[in-house]
Amino acid sequence: MAAPVGAPHALPVDAVAAATRTDPATGLSRADAARRLVADGPNELTAGATRTWLQRIGEQFANPLVLLLLAAIVISLVAWALEGHGDLPFDAIAIGAIVIVNAAIGAVQERRAEKAVAALQEMAAAQAGVIRGGHYERIPARDVVVGDVIVLDEGDAVPADARLTESRALAISEASLTGESVAVRKSADAVDAQTPMAERTCMVFAGTAAVAGHGRAVVTATGMNTEVGTIATLLDRTERQPTPLEREIAAVGRFLGIAVLVIAAVVVGAIVAVSDIDSASDLVEVLLIGVSLAVAAVPEGLPAVLSIVLAIGVQRMASRNALLRRLASAETLGSATVICSDKTGTLTQGEMTVRELLIADGQIDVTGTGYGPSGELRAAGVPLGSDIAGVARQALAAGARAGNATIRLDERGWVAVGDPTEAAIVAAAAKAGTPAARPGPDRLDELAFSAERKRMTVLVTGSEPASADPMLYTKGAPEVIVDRCSHELTTTGPIALSEARRLWWQEGVDDMAGRAMRTLAIAGRAHPGPELTEESEHDLVLYAVVGIIDPPREEAAPAVADAQGAGIRVVMITGDHPRTAHQIACDLGIADAASTPVTGRELDELEGDEFADAAATTPVFARVAPTHKLDLVEALQDRGEVVAMTGDGVNDAPALKAADIGTAMGVAGTDVAREAADLVLTDDNFATIVAAVGEGRGIFHNIRSFLRYLLSSNVGEVLTMFLGVVLVGVIGLEAEGEAVVAPLTAAQILWINLLTDTGPALALGVDPIDPGVLRRPPRRPGERVLDAAMRRGIALVGLTMAIITLFMFDLKAPGGLIEGSSDTDTARTAAFTVLVLAQLFNCLNARSDRTSAFHRWAVNPWLLLAIAGSVGLQVLVVYLPVLNDAFSTTPLPLADWLWSALLASSVLWVSEVRKLLARSSARTSDPGVSPSGHGS
Repeated sequence: MAAPVGAPHALPVDAVAAATRTDPATGLSRADAARRLVADGPNELTAGATRTWLQRIGEQFANPLVLLLLAAIVISLVAWALEGHGDLPFDAIAIGAIVIVNAAIGAVQERRAEKAVAALQEMAAAQAGVIRGGHYERIPARDVVVGDVIVLDEGDAVPADARLTESRALAISEASLTGESVAVRKSADAVDAQTPMAERTCMVFAGTAAVAGHGRAVVTATGMNTEVGTIATLLDRTERQPTPLEREIAAVGRFLGIAVLVIAAVVVGAIVAVSDIDSASDLVEVLLIGVSLAVAAVPEGLPAVLSIVLAIGVQRMASRNALLRRLASAETLGSATVICSDKTGTLTQGEMTVRELLIADGQIDVTGTGYGPSGELRAAGVPLGSDIAGVARQALAAGARAGNATIRLDERGWVAVGDPTEAAIVAAAAKAGTPAARPGPDRLDELAFSAERKRMTVLVTGSEPASADPMLYTKGAPEVIVDRCSHELTTTGPIALSEARRLWWQEGVDDMAGRAMRTLAIAGRAHPGPELTEESEHDLVLYAVVGIIDPPREEAAPAVADAQGAGIRVVMITGDHPRTAHQIACDLGIADAASTPVTGRELDELEGDEFADAAATTPVFARVAPTHKLDLVEALQDRGEVVAMTGDGVNDAPALKAADIGTAMGVAGTDVAREAADLVLTDDNFATIVAAVGEGRGIFHNIRSFLRYLLSSNVGEVLTMFLGVVLVGVIGLEAEGEAVVAPLTAAQILWINLLTDTGPALALGVDPIDPGVLRRPPRRPGERVLDAAMRRGIALVGLTMAIITLFMFDLKAPGGLIEGSSDTDTARTAAFTVLVLAQLFNCLNARSDRTSAFHRWAVNPWLLLAIAGSVGLQVLVVYLPVLNDAFSTTPLPLADWLWSALLASSVLWVSEVRKLLARSSARTSDPGVSPSGHGS
């Protein structure tokens, strides 16, 4: 078996050939390659074992809330059996449907997540050029083996990791693998063993592509042993963590499960203690009340309402170009405390652009971004005069002709064909009005770029009016080109290049480099001969130096500022060069000039707390590997941060999957990144993330609203039953002819629960988002959905509901503290109505734990409609004879309705006083809190 070669980038070519048992000139024989293919297996990525649909669905039932709902089904079936198998068990059927639908949705979503590694397989090149037995042939990329000699030409995908044996101006685009925004020029020279992957110039990697030049290489690793295979392994092993919302809902489910058992046991015990139970039917009635109360205490509508609210939030995000792949992730964005962002293609355009042009007469700015011809040349902010424009056009035309790239318009827009840096010069030439055609018959000769030469020179037919001789054009590293120049081009023509002027040019180059631009010098001269030699590259006229950069997206800086204003820390994590990363970070406001980027090599030297401290305080990480990105995300999570990770490349995928909310670019991003992410931005706009954060915060606010409503209403029902039984003699509940004494019947409890868990709760879930949501900090890491203040509010509202309900019963019933004149059924109907109306008043109150119910009270028409509908249903229960029999109700006079509404409104007034005190306390401790106290 041919094992992968360890550190081939540090070995000379002959050592790599010996280690792989191959000949760099003739390659492997067909027989040897066939044996190796059988031994090593095909050159493709293998996904981990996938779970069956049955396994996925089964895992959905491990959620505590789902287990609680299953228990509610059993309880409902017991109640149905105790009642004598009458009509269908509608409660059990409804709850069962909710459980099945939620399990199916969860299983489908998880299946989609497992496609991430499968997407990696699609990156493999379909065909590869190899030398077998001394002959060139094309074979399926999956048949490439260790020791094969592969041939790479412009446009070829790299089929496997390989050590270069020769390079002729070979440039490889590695952005998706390493984050390097500039195509990497390759050479066959070995590098140090500790060199980061992004700087291993003698290696080519599977999943990348040749954009210029030619080369040959010996394959050193295939399949899962390649660098992209390492990422696939990381991705497969990375556990997707439950979202904060999923953890919170699970905690609520566990709490409610225990509470339901205790409540049912206590209430049933209390009823038995105060009632005169002397028959089996009496015992059945007691158990039925206990079962009904247990079902009422379980907010079985919670999963359905939660799913609907999240789905609506997902639709709103989609309308703003953010597609969520997991419903529960909708809220997570609102909880984000850190956004870790890739640079290339995320914060930047992902397209090389000429930003500046330095000519002898001064600096020229080039507007427009990307490879399109839209833009113009400006000097000091104004369009160029004709003389300077002429020099600029001549310089850019020369630079465009001294390359092999071009630009073209397709369905994606303007794209580069060939080396991105060369394409950037072609685009700049088009902006200057001199587009350059792809190299054609007018090119007479060429001296190719190499890592040693650091320049490319071409000889073309004469094009300048003053000369019929062929023209030599060259571009390359400024320190190489300027040394070969004897003149510089000005608006009056070429003049001698003095030492002082050489220094001036060097200062200009240093200034551009200091602002993270890649610099290239352009020069030329007439050349009488038909052929080029290295001796031809002297006595040149220096035309210009261009400054090229992958520029920040225009919307990125405002979006970063918005995120920071919302209390979210933004961190850049990239595989690009530290200087480039730091400059872009400073331009965007992520870092300042005093900060220092931390590199992947430096991260390798940190352990334990040092690594955690670096993750918590450093704004820019550069030259990092995929494992570093994953480690940084996990280190932040270990500190309790809720991490949103953005990226577009293969190298981002493991971190995207591990983050609390992985965010991939939908246009420029790879399939791998999109499949691993929770959120996909269809416009590749970093600002969309910030907008989605606002949506997420609004979703969390609404989830708290309907949780507050559901739980406080359930507490009100439970306390009404419990206190009614305990205070049976005090409120005059001892009724003649009734063995079982309770303030409400089982049917009335279930009816109240039906009203609570449907329209009003759902309407609260779609409350419009407060416009000021992004002006507040994110909720603190570890802060519970049901925090102490919310629990106190729920208890106070529930107790108020119980007191006013029992007061109404006492007011109507004979005996008790207040002598009434009505019978028990009328007293129960009045108390029943008070409790229903109290819960409807609670709809308005539950919209916030601190904000007044009268703030934007009419902004949600669905809530007002739900309240009106519930009142209408209660009127039917009170007045329709058929429902009177089913729910043990009697018609009430108008006065009783007025008394019921007045008592029920006390829920609102008690909460208003509590909120007023809470806002006053908050202003005392934090003067910056707004008087309205907006918040959850």
